[in-house]
Amino acid sequence: MIENIWYSVYNIVFVPLFRAVIYMASIFNAKVKKGIRGRDRLFEELILNSLKMDRTKKLVWFHSSSLGEFEQAKPIIEKLKETKTVNVLVTFFSPSGYDNSKKYPHADLVSYIPVDTKECAEKFINIVKPNLAIIMRYDIWPNMIRQMRNKNIPIFIVDATMRQDSARRSLLVRNFHKIVFREISRILTVSQNDADNFRIFDCTEKQLAVVGDTKYDRVHQNSVNAKKKHLIKEGILSGKKVLVAGSSWEQDEEVLFPAFLKLKQYEPDLILIIAPHEPTILHLEGIENEFTNKLKTIRFSSLNNYDGEEVIIIDSIGILLTLYFYADIAYIGGGFKQNIHNCLEAAVYGIPVIMGPKIENSQEAINLTKTGGGIVANNKKELYRLLRNLCRDEKLRKEKGKIAFDYIQKNLGSTEKILQEIGRYI
Repeated sequence: MIENIWYSVYNIVFVPLFRAVIYMASIFNAKVKKGIRGRDRLFEELILNSLKMDRTKKLVWFHSSSLGEFEQAKPIIEKLKETKTVNVLVTFFSPSGYDNSKKYPHADLVSYIPVDTKECAEKFINIVKPNLAIIMRYDIWPNMIRQMRNKNIPIFIVDATMRQDSARRSLLVRNFHKIVFREISRILTVSQNDADNFRIFDCTEKQLAVVGDTKYDRVHQNSVNAKKKHLIKEGILSGKKVLVAGSSWEQDEEVLFPAFLKLKQYEPDLILIIAPHEPTILHLEGIENEFTNKLKTIRFSSLNNYDGEEVIIIDSIGILLTLYFYADIAYIGGGFKQNIHNCLEAAVYGIPVIMGPKIENSQEAINLTKTGGGIVANNKKELYRLLRNLCRDEKLRKEKGKIAFDYIQKNLGSTEKILQEIGRYI
């Protein structure tokens, strides 16, 4: 009875409100509009593409909200395809995830997830007929969960996190989430603290298991592949110290650039490789203007014409993971704006990782700083001192780098644990 009341509220109030907000947002936001248009022929495309699959194989469905969560799914998918004869369906809520993964070679089918109405959820499950559904991290849609429960389809949440201050724990919606979470077969959490926080929803010991975070396996996998790519010609960085600044925003650059310019007076062989989070023409030109009459700059796309430039500006996307391979020191963007970006992508190479002060959004960044492999700089002066010490003290640099590397190594292995859990259901 209580369950039906909650689902009625969800379907009568929340779903229509959510759709209205999305359609309103699409008037002003091109990305939202793209997501709506991308769903126009969702079911027709699903039916057509499903016909191309060998339906004698079991189908495992992986759902990610966006591209970041999907990166965490990749080690599982790739190992699963190596060890099991299965089809893999990959779905996304966001256009960025879908657009960047349409040609992912290890998926048999890639799609948007439909809007979570009762009708769409039922239609989707009837077309796809998954044998197991795996939700990455948190993107849980109640009608979809209910439809799978009705058809006895097991559901996992993988890399599951539940913060102490999560809105899902609030009194207003906690009871509804208790109903939703009790339908989940396995909740595989990143940490013991997350597992403990799920217990407020009456999740049982049978449901919960602490397996770690596939982020670590993914960055390790990427670091192995990066060594084979040779993005930058030998000789360009030979004999140089290299500072790679990844996913920088203007707020980061306002702190980083003055520190770097001052440091160049004492470290003439230091090179800055900067990969802005949004490499728009305006942003790239703004970076170039910052160094005009001070240092020579060159864009990555023109690197074949390299002539001793001291600042290399990355004007493409998708290569940052590989660029950290060339770094002696890394600076991770976002810490002077709102949220720190992925610090593990740099730490895996065994280099010191510097961040701005706003790291509360990332447990990995917090943990890395606690170990000493990550270092927080609160302002220009602190950043300059950190960089100067790390540049002139090779022993310190290597010590910090080893701490960062060891932190990654200690947290590897969650993919294997997750695969063992999957193997019990397919």
